[in-house]
Amino acid sequence: MSKVAVLTTSPKSVIEDYNDLMHLAEYEKILPKENKTVVKLNLSWSLFYPACSTQPWQLDGILKTMKQDGYNDILSVENQTVVTHPWKGAYGNKWLPALKKHGIDFKPLTDVEWVPFKPASDMLAMHDIFEEILIPKIFKGSNILHLPTVKTHGHTTTTGAMKNAFGGLIPKYRHHAHLKIHEILVDLLAIQKEVHKGMFAVMDGCVCGNGAGPRTMEPYIGNTILASNDQVAIDAVASKIMGFDPLKIDYIKLAHERGLGMGDVDQIEIVGMDRKDFEKQNFGFEVKKSPIIKWDQILRKKTAKLKSLHNLLFYSPIFKAFIFASEFYHDSLWYPTKGKSNIEQFMKTEWGELFNKYPYGDLPEYTEVKDWNPY
Repeated sequence: MSKVAVLTTSPKSVIEDYNDLMHLAEYEKILPKENKTVVKLNLSWSLFYPACSTQPWQLDGILKTMKQDGYNDILSVENQTVVTHPWKGAYGNKWLPALKKHGIDFKPLTDVEWVPFKPASDMLAMHDIFEEILIPKIFKGSNILHLPTVKTHGHTTTTGAMKNAFGGLIPKYRHHAHLKIHEILVDLLAIQKEVHKGMFAVMDGCVCGNGAGPRTMEPYIGNTILASNDQVAIDAVASKIMGFDPLKIDYIKLAHERGLGMGDVDQIEIVGMDRKDFEKQNFGFEVKKSPIIKWDQILRKKTAKLKSLHNLLFYSPIFKAFIFASEFYHDSLWYPTKGKSNIEQFMKTEWGELFNKYPYGDLPEYTEVKDWNPY
């Protein structure tokens, strides 16, 4: 039976609670210490916004536990997208001092070697979207530890452990996967099972995101953390806590049906929280779509069968206009207005106070990736 550890936490106890959580989920049985463990961070915005990206206390608590337990070969990674930058995101979300504190290096996946990979598993959509499947060479034979947050997503209803692989296993052109996003997430999970020696996820729901995720959300204090070696099960449990029926979310349902994990919450063992208390959990979230995601979906679906027009919009320099529109809407319009107001309210909470206790550190010098072709 798949097992998901769920704990209620607080700003005062969260570091110790992460230690308890990981041991409840028996992570040492899943991630062999003789292998490199790749910590795949979650970056949805280079700027800080509550629940958007891996939290500094999440990273701090997990790394402290792993170092105490004798994990000596750990590398943290994140990728670049058309709207996020790994170094700026690592700075803005206060990852760098936490990593330095525990002696862990940060490596943008733009700076590593990617190699072709031919999965033995049948692919639902990868071959339809991408000419070839590439993976980071350092992933082969490694453990993978995903650090998502509890939040909604306009493309996938919820986002968590399975979606976190999106940035780790597709190099530059991930936006093309939006056309068949649920199928792609299932394919990526199948690929991970072939690539990695151990897979584990630790999800932070101390502050969650409700609404038009993964960025323009309403922060929600959830005081909950989750962990599991079953990527489908942890996403199903998080979805249930948010207020959704997991098996009505396509990527969870498809993965469940293909035997890649357990999506039926009734068949998942919950540890750390009494089953009756867990069943009462319902944050009442509602998924919404930002204007950017709404129009992205409309244009992709409407032009999907019009190959010449679709290629013109998404595989040519015209796509840069969409990137500009997204950056302008998010960074120049929404963030300084609604976003700033939400952040100010969040900073008045105990979790906001904890965030302020973590330093930003210094933004290091880095080499910009040249020839970043997003289309």
